[in-house]
Amino acid sequence: MGAFLDKPKTEKHNAHGAGNGLRYGLSSMQGWRVEMEDAHTAVVGIPHGLEDWSFFAVYDGHAGSRVANYCSTHLLEHITNNEDFRATEKAGSALEPSVENVKSGIRTGFLKIDEYMRNFSDLRNGMDRSGSTAVGVMISPEHVYFINCGDSRAVLYRNGQVCFSTQDHKPCNPREKERIQNAGGSVMIQRVNGSLAVSRALGDYDYKCVDGKGPTEQLVSPEPEVCEILRAEEDEFIILACDGIWDVMSNEELCEFVKSRLEVSDDLETVCNWVVDTCLHKGSRDNMSIVLVCFSNAPKVSDEAVKKDAELDKYLESRVEEIMEKSGEEGMPDLAHVIRILTAENIPNLPPGGGLAGKRNIIEAVYTRLNPHRDNEGEPGAAEEGGTQGRLVEALRQMRINHRGNYRHLLEELLAGYRLAQLR
Repeated sequence: MGAFLDKPKTEKHNAHGAGNGLRYGLSSMQGWRVEMEDAHTAVVGIPHGLEDWSFFAVYDGHAGSRVANYCSTHLLEHITNNEDFRATEKAGSALEPSVENVKSGIRTGFLKIDEYMRNFSDLRNGMDRSGSTAVGVMISPEHVYFINCGDSRAVLYRNGQVCFSTQDHKPCNPREKERIQNAGGSVMIQRVNGSLAVSRALGDYDYKCVDGKGPTEQLVSPEPEVCEILRAEEDEFIILACDGIWDVMSNEELCEFVKSRLEVSDDLETVCNWVVDTCLHKGSRDNMSIVLVCFSNAPKVSDEAVKKDAELDKYLESRVEEIMEKSGEEGMPDLAHVIRILTAENIPNLPPGGGLAGKRNIIEAVYTRLNPHRDNEGEPGAAEEGGTQGRLVEALRQMRINHRGNYRHLLEELLAGYRLAQLR
């Protein structure tokens, strides 16, 4: 079996919660990938004296889900239980750790869990070669600690704009490339030794066996970057997401899309579902996971926004009906034809950052109602401009930005993209 399925798995895992003045929702979807390798953590109220602190994280596994799943359950305890994090405790009384203690403790926690997992029999003997990125936030009453190891990403939206974003750890980054080369490796086709697309990760022990080098000096480092930011009343929300989301939406696009959706629904699970659906329709071929954390100043549902959104849905429904009725004289059009016509039109009030892809579910629902016996052939993918050439170009682009395997998997992705284009 290749790297991709013939049809995406669109079932979603959801969760939500609230506490400490925060609300959160999350959504994850397997999508086109053969396996689901993402995982997540959401803890409101950290045990053992930090009940007014919270922790959220997304883990994007590769070559398997073993490391991602273990980290989702145990990374937090490795952080909060190490001596560096708890260095301010005295005489049995737990004091809140200082900023430097927190940052040091997070770093130590990552190194410790990476060292601990190395001893798992399946990881030690090479039966499992999985690894995982990790992006998270630890939120105290005064600070937000952004934690990143790999190419998943976190952004803070404050006062109507992107205030902060973590930086992806890619092998071609000068600092990362220098470490890789110092460890005897190379960067080819933007990958570590021509294979791994991230330069920092947990697990991936095949890249952490250079004699004479410490854990943070290996080809792939488990060391996270940690940045603290003072909380502000203007803080609106934080987004944590894997690269299956960021590959098709920029920081600004995703934040504007989320903001617009929060103005029409206060259900954070629903908002997150809209995000993963939109990214799927924009052409993401990876697993997709998003955690949305809202502060008290997050956008509120607006009657005007709800009205405009309902009017847009109604317009799209009637427009799809018109297109199909007009084309019906020559035979029922496929969905790709309908999408191409709508894409060429100047439709007002589409979701910012999402565009027509943000309303794809509405379009598909009407199309299916009018053509209930349709098959899935002819449906548009990432290259909604139509045509085999455009879809092949898009398949190659997706291969470049999504791939995390060896050369065999490069060929599999190319073939999968070609097969998908031929079906359409």
